[in-house]
Amino acid sequence: MNIHELTLESLVDLIKKGELSPKEVAQAFYERTYELNPKYNAFITINERLLSEEFKADLPLASVPLAIKDNIVTAGIRTTCGSRMLSDFVPPFDATAVLRLKKAGAKILGKTNMDEFAMGSSNEYSYFGPARNPHDPERVAGGSSGGSAVAVAAGMAPAALGSDTGGSVRQPAAFCGIVGFKPSYGRISRFGLVAFASSFDQIGFLTKSVRDAALLYEITAGPDPKDASMISEQPPPVELDFWDGRKPKVAVLKQSFDKFVDEDIRERLKEVLEKLPAEIHEVSIPELSHIVPIYCIIAPAEASANLARYDGVRYGFRAEGVRELQEMYYRTRSEGFGDEVKMRIMVGTFVLSIGYAEKYFVKAQKARRYISNKFRDIFSKFDFIITPTVPNKPFKLGEKLEDPVSMYLQDTFTVIANLIGSPAITIPIHRDGELPYGMQIMAAPGEDSSLLSVAAVFENRENRGEHGNRGD
Repeated sequence: MNIHELTLESLVDLIKKGELSPKEVAQAFYERTYELNPKYNAFITINERLLSEEFKADLPLASVPLAIKDNIVTAGIRTTCGSRMLSDFVPPFDATAVLRLKKAGAKILGKTNMDEFAMGSSNEYSYFGPARNPHDPERVAGGSSGGSAVAVAAGMAPAALGSDTGGSVRQPAAFCGIVGFKPSYGRISRFGLVAFASSFDQIGFLTKSVRDAALLYEITAGPDPKDASMISEQPPPVELDFWDGRKPKVAVLKQSFDKFVDEDIRERLKEVLEKLPAEIHEVSIPELSHIVPIYCIIAPAEASANLARYDGVRYGFRAEGVRELQEMYYRTRSEGFGDEVKMRIMVGTFVLSIGYAEKYFVKAQKARRYISNKFRDIFSKFDFIITPTVPNKPFKLGEKLEDPVSMYLQDTFTVIANLIGSPAITIPIHRDGELPYGMQIMAAPGEDSSLLSVAAVFENRENRGEHGNRGD
């Protein structure tokens, strides 16, 4: 039995049956992480205390170790956000999502690599170097949750937490050939998630199956008084067989077949759609081309405010040898942040500045509301929306670093869900032997259970044997 190939659900089941011991499972993933991390750079910090912890088999997650993205705080374990600014920061508390997983019996295997402060689509903007795609180490893993995707795809962890601001769970999941689920905004507490753009940010899950994503969602979802943006009602239970035998009404965005999408992805998506047990209709949103520009105004504006706290005074990196307060601020932020983060802070500060806020930020917010209404209208007529997850297959390391526009356009389809607050999931649909890519399914805000149910049905229609783990 290859422990690293098993799903989270299978591991829990085998432990509870007594066929595996929790420590045996933890040791297998711990040793595999040490073996493969030099090759793939998936982890920034490995939990050295893991094997000395107490293991219990009678809890919902049966002491199975999980990987946690390095912008989700963990008590006593370094949390860097992939940045020099926080390279030595050890939080005194756990994020709510982490705490709920621990109470369910999960262990922390380590903290995964990411684009600095979650700003990137390739994991190349990490202070600790890029995570590498286990299907081809010369290609990107996707971002910003690249390390979490690699950890799961390479069998270093059975599942992982990530964060998703414009597609940062789903895009790397698609690039690494696994499942990536972003819940509705307000379903998973953001308390303890280091803020990038607060009206977009959401904790999500990277797993080997939709069932695993549903398991983690049910454990972590629900109101939290520490996060005022949470939906106040408990989420409905997930019924994974709800859509089995039913035919949902599905809208496929016409832009899914435009030429900016790789031909292989377009043709494969058509094949998959023909096999789905669903009523398929093609719809067009002409305003889709405006979604990334809207995001690229609002998200940096929120980031410029959120990242103002990193000033060298209270915690984090502080420049040495400074003589004046103004010099300390300047040098700390210049030396502590990478180029991509500094660029986004400057853009965000500009669009909020006097004389430009009305022209850019306010107009972008109005456009966001307009587009949200357009999608709300689609969801009044259809159960789900389908698109490719990403328009391209994983590209080579360094290929798009000098072309930021091309990099940002990787988020064309994924950023929709963040803009409108809806749940979205990617499942792999690539053919055997191809570089990975995925199909994205979105539902109306709050319809997480329905989305997970239909994704489980659609996943079962694919030959999952084509999408095995890499890293051996």
